Amino acid sequence: MTEYLVFRLYAPLASWGEAAVGETRPTATHPGRGAILGLLGAALGIRREDDAGQKALGDSVCIAIKQRSPGTLLRDYHTAQVPGDRKGMTYRTRRDELGAPQKVINTILSSRDYRCDGLWTVAVWATSDAEISLETMQAALLRPQYPLYLGRKSCPLAAPLAPRMIQAGQLREALDTAFPVLVGKERKAEEVALRLPGDVMYAWEGGVEQLDGESRGVESSDVWDRPLNRRRWQFGPRTEFRRYVRAEEGR
Repeated sequence: MTEYLVFRLYAPLASWGEAAVGETRPTATHPGRGAILGLLGAALGIRREDDAGQKALGDSVCIAIKQRSPGTLLRDYHTAQVPGDRKGMTYRTRRDELGAPQKVINTILSSRDYRCDGLWTVAVWATSDAEISLETMQAALLRPQYPLYLGRKSCPLAAPLAPRMIQAGQLREALDTAFPVLVGKERKAEEVALRLPGDVMYAWEGGVEQLDGESRGVESSDVWDRPLNRRRWQFGPRTEFRRYVRAEEGR
């Protein structure tokens, strides 16, 4: 039996950042390792510039995701006015930026993607080198040090995380943990209201048979979402395994 910390993610808007080039800011359909570590780090009060704290957190857990719904794609055409670089000038607040002379103000255009009404279950488990316990993480998620949001500050949580400790023989058993229905009195009402699709996706790290001991139907790829340096926004690759199953099999 393995001990897992399991919690739920739901919000009207979420954005799971992928590699961004130029003015396009895409989103993945589900949270990756960097997103989950960012959420846990904010709950624990670990600042981005705290390299030791970030490393301790990253070395402490492995992660897995159950995607009940990826949500629908929303694309926002975004404009922002920012001052250009000025020698000897540092803008510490948005107020400082807006107070810059108009002649040095630039307009930045970007296209930002969001997932609407996505629903995910997250399971994390401790590594052999864990410095932060799952119990400490659970307590932090219940009383976070910093506000929690799903990818961007414009994406606050819309339902309790409901973190709980689960003893399970297989990872899939932990990910299939039932949470209180979000919409309506019965699960069928929730499926209709949230437009839950017919397929459930499991995504995990560790090994091809880590989910339930089976390798049939598993696909994998390298994803660049393993934080290397939060201050410089540097990420490295990791292997992510995925399997799609019918919703009836992934309750």
